[in-house]
Amino acid sequence: MRPLALLLCCVAAPLLSAVAQQAPHDSIRGAVRVVNVRARTLEVTAGVGMALRVVRLQVPAGMPVATRGGGGGGATLTLRDLRPGDVVRVSYGARPGGYLAYTIERVGRMDVGPEPTP
Repeated sequence: MRPLALLLCCVAAPLLSAVAQQAPHDSIRGAVRVVNVRARTLEVTAGVGMALRVVRLQVPAGMPVATRGGGGGGATLTLRDLRPGDVVRVSYGARPGGYLAYTIERVGRMDVGPEPTP
């Protein structure tokens, strides 16, 4: 019985350490509120229950922004191409200086402004 327990410990230890080394992450889907290209930040507003949540994200230099393309591949954009009102899905993680974006995908655009009245 002892050799089996030792074998399990030897096999499970590397797997557990690999899981522990992965950066914890979260994701948000919402509307772009502010894009600051100079500071490389992005603010995304999302609805959470009956409240709004604003997440400010640091965007690494050179990070591409994927777009959802119809029928397969989408185009690749930059942070400069995002505008307030774009709907994005962002995967991010917490860092000592704030949240850091891992992936950004533009999934659509919100219509801005009220509907005209007849």
